[in-house]
Amino acid sequence: MPYVKSIPIRVTVNKSLAYILNSDKTENLLFTTSLNCLTNAKDAYLSMKTVFEHFSGEKFNAPLPTKGKGSVKAIHYIQSFAPQDNVSPELAHRIAKAFARKTFGDDCQVVIATHTDRQHVHNHLIINTYSLTGQKFNDNQKTLKRIREYSDRVCLAFGIKPIITKNGQGKNLAYNEWENKKRGTSWKEKIRLEIDRLIGIVINLDELLSELEALGYTIKKGKYISVKAPEQERFVRTKTLGEDYTEESLISRIRWRDVGTSATLSGESAPIRDDYIRALNEVTELARTGRKIPRKRYRSEPYSPENDLDVYKISAQLSVINRDNIHSIGELEGKIQRLKSKYENARRELNALIVKQEKLEGLTEQAETYFSLADKSELSDTEQLSLKICRQSLLNNNISDRSDFERLKAVQQETDKKIAVLKKTFEDCEGMYEVYRDIADTYYSIAKGDYVSKLIDKKKYQIEYKKQTLSK
Repeated sequence: MPYVKSIPIRVTVNKSLAYILNSDKTENLLFTTSLNCLTNAKDAYLSMKTVFEHFSGEKFNAPLPTKGKGSVKAIHYIQSFAPQDNVSPELAHRIAKAFARKTFGDDCQVVIATHTDRQHVHNHLIINTYSLTGQKFNDNQKTLKRIREYSDRVCLAFGIKPIITKNGQGKNLAYNEWENKKRGTSWKEKIRLEIDRLIGIVINLDELLSELEALGYTIKKGKYISVKAPEQERFVRTKTLGEDYTEESLISRIRWRDVGTSATLSGESAPIRDDYIRALNEVTELARTGRKIPRKRYRSEPYSPENDLDVYKISAQLSVINRDNIHSIGELEGKIQRLKSKYENARRELNALIVKQEKLEGLTEQAETYFSLADKSELSDTEQLSLKICRQSLLNNNISDRSDFERLKAVQQETDKKIAVLKKTFEDCEGMYEVYRDIADTYYSIAKGDYVSKLIDKKKYQIEYKKQTLSK
């Protein structure tokens, strides 16, 4: 669970906003957002200044008094996640946004930034001490206790479990341990179901293990992969979960689940190509349904994924090589480098567009509010304040009339279209890069002689294992 601390800000709101909105700490502002103000230090400061001075009757930038501490202009909350929580920046940012709305309400003014420049992800929230409706937020031990409770509740809703005390035993028991013991869930079955669910969304074995860790599982990698649920006492080797959960089977199920499912090969039909397509269909069926394909590498040995894995893998890889007309390892490496460069460029461009989209959405929202209020004949005190804030933000961004507003909406729509195209490019590059990289790794293994020697070693092991089994 995250630890929450608060820092009262009395004179340096502008500097604090600039600090948390540092592009180097937020992956070029990718993990930043705001509520009831714009997500940049200058506009956010001016909006908070307007609201604070409207309700407090004090100057937002007044220096500290010679006596006393002076008024708190804003409160800086830091929500830090422990490394063992395995919280991704994306998840941390979603938690921060939900936490802000749940704790302070929809009419608060807050700027949120998720920092990724340290080993542990942490959120920064700077909130104006006055909301748009004049509610005063105080910073003391009583309010901080309540805010920490809200933080825990929000995290629980996102699957991050708190530690609770088990009555009568004098020790802590994780919430999900109590929950699973109550319903008697099978550890192995639970792990199988979780792996099966993740197989369809991860891109490689490392990501599968990372996702399991993010869900609270402990992973131990050695000769075999072992998994332990948060509430479980002992590790379980994945190979004991069944044939489909050995390391090789997991790699096969992830890597080749979609390769070739929509591939079309040019040229006349050839038996070897037909074999490749048939192998791809079989491995896709195995990954999707878990049904075994009755084909063996060693016909004298009993069926197992290990006994057909290399046939599947090589067939799938050769199919890709034929489909994409790859003639040499040099040509393949060139494709890998170009894909990597295209992937990185798409990622950077996509992140920049997402940041731009966030700003445009904030401006559009403020413009809609401004023109809606401007058409009304009578305004409440709260509406007058909102009109003033929105007018200030629009003027700072060169929006003075409805024609400027229409141009803003056109830019926003164009940005949305660019993001949709880039996301598709990004995902395609990422997937193809992984496939090409794995083909190259297999080729180098074959070229060094390691591939065949491994198959021979495996055959020797199977024969020895069979002898030992028969002798018992």
